[in-house]
Amino acid sequence: MKIGIMGFGRAGRAVSSVVLESKKTTLQWVLRRSNVLEHRSVPEFLGVPSDEPGLIYSIAEFGAADLLEKFPVDVIVDFSSDDGIQYYGEEAAQRGITIISAVSQYSEGTKAFLYRLAERTQIIYSPNITLGINFLLIAAKVLKNIAPYTDIEIIEEHFKKKAETSGTAKVLCKALELPESSIKSIRAGGIIGVHEIVFGFPFQTVRLKHESISREAFGNGIMFALENLPQQRSGLFTMEDLMLPYFAMTIDQEKLTINKKKPWWKFW
Repeated sequence: MKIGIMGFGRAGRAVSSVVLESKKTTLQWVLRRSNVLEHRSVPEFLGVPSDEPGLIYSIAEFGAADLLEKFPVDVIVDFSSDDGIQYYGEEAAQRGITIISAVSQYSEGTKAFLYRLAERTQIIYSPNITLGINFLLIAAKVLKNIAPYTDIEIIEEHFKKKAETSGTAKVLCKALELPESSIKSIRAGGIIGVHEIVFGFPFQTVRLKHESISREAFGNGIMFALENLPQQRSGLFTMEDLMLPYFAMTIDQEKLTINKKKPWWKFW
């Protein structure tokens, strides 16, 4: 599977490393705004042994049509910014290229553009594409459905220089139908990212917590998405859509059968 990556910041570099190390994917190119690293080899730059081309190009060098014509890909992975998809979106949709976007926050106008593109191609959108965060989101929704009366607070911790409220925390807040005042932010040192959802029951507390140890976690999420792409060739999907089938559980009917000679709890 040929992959192109938009953005080469800390997350983009970590994801590039994971894609290069996978035998299921080939890194065709990385695109960035700056021309500082133009035509550098990504494997060489990251110190990853690889025969893949993986060259870095700048937006100024190619229009999207030229880039995709000369260096075709099956999937574009986007770790750039709000307007990154404006550069390649139309051309990708025309060619039926799958888009996996992990941009943390989109404007309403860009979200509308994303929906229009999804009518023609397959788009996976997740503001935080780590497996842990998306598992946390599903588990939190389940617990809220079980006990809708609980007090719920969200705590997010990040590195000292991160000024804005975590986009992931806002997504969790919206998914749980909470006001943004429920988010408590901590800024200290070089914390990569910690998100905790606290459920306050009258006589107990449940804490669901996810901590990012390395940005390679984004790469693991991308690989999961690539391995679990929907059958439909168009539409807008989330990581939750891809993960929910794994939550289907079968019940051992034997354990539910009450045997008069053997009490039901003995089956466990």
